[in-house]
Amino acid sequence: MSPLEIGLISVVAIVVLIYLGVYIPIALGVVSFVSIWLMRDNFDLAMNLLKIAVSDSVMEYTFATVPLFTFMGLVVSKAGLGGDVYDVMSSGFRRVKGGIGMATVGANAVFAAVTGSSIASASVFSKVSVPQMLHHDYNPRFAVGVVAGSSVLGMIIPPSAMLIIYSFVAEQSVGDMFLAGVVPGLMLAVAYVGAIWAMGRLTPRFVGGRAADDFEIMPWSEIASKLGPTVALIVLVLGGIYTGWLTPVEAGAAGSLAALLIALVRRRMSLRGFWEALLETGHITAAILFLITAASIYSRMLGLAGLPNQLGDMLAGSQAGFFQIMLIYVLLMLFLGTLLDTASIILIVVPLFLPLIEPMGLSLVWFGIITVVGAEIGLLTPPLGISCFVIKATLNDDRISLKDVFLGALPFAAVMLVVLILLIRFPELSLAILN
Repeated sequence: MSPLEIGLISVVAIVVLIYLGVYIPIALGVVSFVSIWLMRDNFDLAMNLLKIAVSDSVMEYTFATVPLFTFMGLVVSKAGLGGDVYDVMSSGFRRVKGGIGMATVGANAVFAAVTGSSIASASVFSKVSVPQMLHHDYNPRFAVGVVAGSSVLGMIIPPSAMLIIYSFVAEQSVGDMFLAGVVPGLMLAVAYVGAIWAMGRLTPRFVGGRAADDFEIMPWSEIASKLGPTVALIVLVLGGIYTGWLTPVEAGAAGSLAALLIALVRRRMSLRGFWEALLETGHITAAILFLITAASIYSRMLGLAGLPNQLGDMLAGSQAGFFQIMLIYVLLMLFLGTLLDTASIILIVVPLFLPLIEPMGLSLVWFGIITVVGAEIGLLTPPLGISCFVIKATLNDDRISLKDVFLGALPFAAVMLVVLILLIRFPELSLAILN
């Protein structure tokens, strides 16, 4: 077989293995290693490329951001900041039709800016928001759909593990990727709020809910005390990166220290909790860096096979323009989103399309935002839909089925698709802060 044929078979094999449940880095690494061995008939070459993949990936200074931001997110979650942000947002939106849903979106947007994890957001707000909505007679499908839809903000609004993974694959600045994610993330949050308002007017039965008159308006002093720590963290981390005072690694370290101090002052962090946060940080960091190493050897395998160049020649021969290429790219991500998780999609698809995007003079930072938003739609679509599974498992309520979660999330997946189209049509939206 030719290297090109081996490359094509390897990509299909990786997708099949991941879908069958093989651990993603194992599927990427083993198939890529064997493919290189077969292409060059040289075991030593495959081993040397594996060594280079390790040295060029996990040993990079930039990836110190992974454990730092992960630890910060875990500590913030344990400190109860998510519940405080929700209380403030709920107080402001409660009297509006679908107001608790809008509050959930707003709280998720703020919470995402200090955690960067869709899974953490889905877990926290399943416990905080869904019971409140059910108490006020909201439709259960709408309640879980709001939490599922808004949880994806954690992967778009920085700091985000997916933006870090993309920055490695595309060799882009982590700081630039973080700043580029701010406007699209806020756009998506505003679009969600607008969609909830429209659903409350056009499909009131799907939203449900009743007027809430059993609460008092929260005084400004309480709002300041509840939002103050979260706002301070956001200003410290993103403000430090934006002004250039802190590198992403330094911002992660400063944010972790500040989050730990907040948790200690609020008496929400015991020695046991601190140890659990450290252990979980280690587990998550090891998983992400293992992924990055596997992605490195996968990219080298694709290069040896000549697959990206062949794909470029094929599209050039068909005279496909910008929008045709982006249509193919988005459709591919939407399809893979029904089978694979976000990280897998980024690691498999991006190395194939980068050689097509670069010659067109397009910003790779913008392309990264398109990639993450497109891949994140997969968090809400069956059969994988990780956020939906997390919500179902966290609630542990027999009255709400997994089908209810997926159907409730469907309108929000549609909103994400509309926002994705806008970001493709107007690249300056993603690059606004960088320009």
